[in-house]
Amino acid sequence: MASKKEMEVVKGVDLKRYMERWYEIASFPSRFQPKNGVNTRATYTLNEDGTVHVLNETWNDGKRGYIEGSAYKADPNSDEAKLKVKFYVPPFLPIIPVVGDYWVLSLDDDYQYALIGQPSRKYLWILCRKTHMEDEIYNQLVEKAKEEGYDVEKLHRTPQTDPPPEEEGPKDTKGIWWIKSILGK
Repeated sequence: MASKKEMEVVKGVDLKRYMERWYEIASFPSRFQPKNGVNTRATYTLNEDGTVHVLNETWNDGKRGYIEGSAYKADPNSDEAKLKVKFYVPPFLPIIPVVGDYWVLSLDDDYQYALIGQPSRKYLWILCRKTHMEDEIYNQLVEKAKEEGYDVEKLHRTPQTDPPPEEEGPKDTKGIWWIKSILGK
């Protein structure tokens, strides 16, 4: 693993181009997501005030679990792609704010794939506009993560179906997926 140098983030991201749907190709396991989640994706929508509406979805045992939040630039005067994301948990009774970092570490010129991390290096995501990614691109992003000091052995590929699930489906209205993920299941 590389030394813990300051991470390089992308500069000058066009938030309008970054909006819409991204599929999770791989990530570090997180207590905020179920271990056996599939078809995990994020949908971003730019709000009039410049903040971003975030919808994170995953399917677990055939049911759609989701959480909504918002993102905003950590420093409005910087051109670095360092954002803060805020969710309220638990999803079935959203009362506790949880704020995290969302740093764009790599983004191709066509806004088709991205590497997302944060300063503690505990979380990492490889995202793509499609449900699959070419191995060459995936390996390039893994190498970039290594250069930024991530232990890429922890990366877990996220199963995706093609075509992806419909927008709506059976919902996990009780937040069971969230409770399971906190318990490590």
